[in-house]
This record gives sequence, structure tokens and C-alpha cells, in this order.
Amino acid sequence: MSEIRDDRQYTQTHEWILDNGDDTYTMGITDHAQALLGDMVFVKLPNIDDKVSINDEFCVVESVKAASGVYAPADLKIIEANEALDDEPELVNSSCYDGGWLVKFKSHSVGDLMDATAYAQILN
Repeated sequence: MSEIRDDRQYTQTHEWILDNGDDTYTMGITDHAQALLGDMVFVKLPNIDDKVSINDEFCVVESVKAASGVYAPADLKIIEANEALDDEPELVNSSCYDGGWLVKFKSHSVGDLMDATAYAQILN
């Protein structure tokens, strides 16, 4: 069974978003998504200050099985990318909610997201 953390919100496309409490958010892919994709071999991260529109693909995670897009949950501006993934993309597998986060972004609103209970229901 996939790990789902109560302190995050989730998208239909299996990304998690953590509200940092200051109009910034941290984002990554869920445990369910990383398990389906398998061993990560590459992560293409966006650039700092990139502006992304809601639902646009802005990051790609590539595993031995497939490449998958990561989608913006809101209109946002990238403020940090997890550069550790350049050398260790497998952090997405071993620590998707902690060391394997993808980006930090600034946004005025993150739109219509699911809480942990609702996300767990779509996985069943």
C-alpha cells in the first residue's frame, strides 16, 4: 500500500503539494507514482524563475520503465529546484516526500486539490 501523508494535498495526476505557510509550496510525486514508474534514472527540472500556467507540464521524471510529466497545480513561479536529483534521481524512489522533492514554487492559490483521504480513495 502506498504511503500518503496527511500534511500534504494531492492532485489527480499523482503530485503532492506541501504548503510552507508563506505563499510558497514544495512539490513532488507521490509514493504511488514513484512505485508505478520504477527506478528513477533522470529528472528534468525547470529553471529558477520559470513561470508556469496551471495544468502545464513543467518537469519530467524518467525511470527505467517510462518518462512521465509533472503538472502545475496552479499558476506558479519556480523559486527552487532540487539539484540533488541531478546526481541522485533515485531519491525520488527512496524518499519521495522528503529528500526526493522536485521543486519549490510561489503561488497565490493552488487550486482544487485533494486531502489525504480523498487521494487514498482514488487509489482504491
